[in-house]
Amino acid sequence: MRVVLIQDVAGVGLKGDVLEVAPGHARNYLLPRKLAVPSTPAAEERAAAIRRARLEAEERAREEAEQIAQSLAGQVVVVAARAADEGRLYGSIGARDVAEAVQKYTGVEVAPQHIDLRSPIKAIGLHEVRVRPHREVEFEFVLDVIPA
Repeated sequence: MRVVLIQDVAGVGLKGDVLEVAPGHARNYLLPRKLAVPSTPAAEERAAAIRRARLEAEERAREEAEQIAQSLAGQVVVVAARAADEGRLYGSIGARDVAEAVQKYTGVEVAPQHIDLRSPIKAIGLHEVRVRPHREVEFEFVLDVIPA
């Protein structure tokens, strides 16, 4: 059965996709939950418009991510934290703290969920931080943790 998805469905497709699915899957799952509508010429035209809008939004998001990467790649961002004499921090620095430091230090806004810390930072010194604001854009910058 040919259907047009009107919402993103995990494992099936994205909003606006025109798909051929098993009739039982469409009849028992997609259509009753209003995740899809049967394919008609009008529905396929609306789906094409949705796909165009999705592609444009995706392109804008990628361009914004590239701008963030250009402004931050290779930068050194300084953050002050309370630390003991031997260099261990009293707490730790997580993705949210890094995002706030980047905003404060450079003026560039990075969402905490885009920051990839392998583990929380618990010592003073230089640490490489990976940022992935878009699935096609990834870069690193240096975070310099100094004692406050």
